[in-house]
Amino acid sequence: MMEFAALTYGLLASVILSAAQRNRRLARPHPPMLLCTGYILCGLSAGIAVILAYIALSQFVSG
Repeated sequence: MMEFAALTYGLLASVILSAAQRNRRLARPHPPMLLCTGYILCGLSAGIAVILAYIALSQFVSG
């Protein structure tokens, strides 16, 4: 299950970043769905980073 989630996240992030880069290069505005998905991925990444930092800190403190 974890492999599927990681593969899906990586594929989605790759598609979103390449589409945003292409739109920037062509000087076109980003579609609303692209922006929304990008913000969701950004929030998901930040949330996972905070959770993993908490787990690492709790493991470090407890010994």
